[in-house]
Amino acid sequence: MKKLMMICGLMLGIAGFAQAQQGGGRGMMMKPEERVKQLDEKLKLSDDQKTKLTSVFTEQAKSMKKMREEMQGGDRDAMREKIQKFRADGDAKVSVVLNDEQKKTYEAWQKEQRAEMQKRMQGGSSN
Repeated sequence: MKKLMMICGLMLGIAGFAQAQQGGGRGMMMKPEERVKQLDEKLKLSDDQKTKLTSVFTEQAKSMKKMREEMQGGDRDAMREKIQKFRADGDAKVSVVLNDEQKKTYEAWQKEQRAEMQKRMQGGSSN
């Protein structure tokens, strides 16, 4: 069960930039332009960065769709490995576009989102 929860968390982490802030579970369905807009609000992106990130997120969405189709009923350990690699590759592509200060803010934001995701997956806040 924990492995399944980790897989779900990793998948949501890949495409779910807005999940923790917006709630509602739209993260996996966000359009590349929406993701760029959200990052722009956090990181104050230049026009060139917006263009590059839109391209990165469009490529990621296509790859994720293909990966989901391939994973139907597959080996969970193999899926987890693929997702971890996919996520790391995506983070690397985003980081290349950002300046040093933006990278720090982006990484801190991602950590916050992962913590929120873990909290929700464990049944909300503990009293």
